[in-house]
Amino acid sequence: MGEPKINYPLVNDAIRKNLENIIIKKVFSNGYIFYGPVGIGKKETALQFIYSIFKQYSSSSKIEEKINKNNHPDFLYIEPTHLIKGKLINRSESELSNNKEIIRIDQIRFIKKFLSQKSIESEKKIVLIDDAHLLNEASSNCLLKTLEEPTNGIFILLTSNINKILNTIISRCQLVRFKSYSSQELKVFMKNNFDFAKYKEDKELDIQYLINSSSGSPGKLIDNLKILDAIPEEIQRSLELPITDYLKILQTSKLISEKLEINQQIFLINFIQNKWWVKTSNPNLISKLENLKSHLNNYVQPRLAWEVTLLNISLEDS
Repeated sequence: MGEPKINYPLVNDAIRKNLENIIIKKVFSNGYIFYGPVGIGKKETALQFIYSIFKQYSSSSKIEEKINKNNHPDFLYIEPTHLIKGKLINRSESELSNNKEIIRIDQIRFIKKFLSQKSIESEKKIVLIDDAHLLNEASSNCLLKTLEEPTNGIFILLTSNINKILNTIISRCQLVRFKSYSSQELKVFMKNNFDFAKYKEDKELDIQYLINSSSGSPGKLIDNLKILDAIPEEIQRSLELPITDYLKILQTSKLISEKLEINQQIFLINFIQNKWWVKTSNPNLISKLENLKSHLNNYVQPRLAWEVTLLNISLEDS
C-alpha cells in the first residue's frame, strides 16, 4: 500500500466540512465514491476519513500505522492486480505497468468474507477500493450485490474515471467530487511541502511552468519537481536559450543522452518549449521540439535526435 500521507491537506473546504460532519454525526452512507483527476489527493483524503472514523471507536495510538501498513483488522484495501503465471499480484507489489491490471471477482468475493466477520476495534468495517473504474464486468456485478446487502461495512471507491463505473453502483453511493487545484493553490501547496526558496528568485518562470504543466494536480506537480531536480544543472543552464555553438550542441546532446532517461528527456523538451516560447515567441522552435518528442517516442537514437534538432534550430537562428 505504500506510505500515503494521512495528513494530506484538503484544499476544498466543502469536502472537508462534509466529511467532518459525517464523522461528528456518525451518519454514514453504505458507500462513497471519491472521484476526480489523478494526483488530486483522493486516496490520502480517504485514508484520513478512515482514520477519523476508527479514532472515534478506539484510543489506540497505532491506528494510523495500522492503516498505512494495511493490517488494521477492520480495514480492507483492494487494488488492481496483474495475473502472472496463474497468480494474482497486487499492483503495488508488481514492477509491471500496463493496461492489463484489473480488479477481479475473487477480490470482491473476499470482501463478503471480510464483512461477515465481527468488527474487532471499531463498530464499522471499511473497504477502500482503489481505481474502481478497473472493476471488470463480473466484479462490478458482484460488488453491486454486496452493496445491496445489509452490512456494517462502509465502502469507499476511488476513481479518476467515474464514467466507467456502473450507474447502478453510482446510484448506491454518495459522490464526493475532487476538483483540480487552482494555480494559486498549487503554489501554496508547493510552498508548504517543499523548500520553496530553492525554486525562487531567478527560477520564477520555472515555478510557473511546473504549475501550469501539472493540470491542477499536486501529485503531478510533485512528480515534475522530482524530475526537474534530477536533471543536472549543467543541462538546464545550457538550454536556457537555443544553442548556437556547434560544439556545445554536441556536448549537450551527449550529456542528455547519457544522463537522462527517456521520460526525463520528454519532460525536458516540454520544459524548454515553455521557456523558449516565453523568451522568443517563435512557433518554429516549438514545432521542431515537438518533432524531437515524436522521434524519442518512436525509439530514434536519443543523442542523434537531439543533435539534429538542436543543429536545425541553430541554423534557423543564424
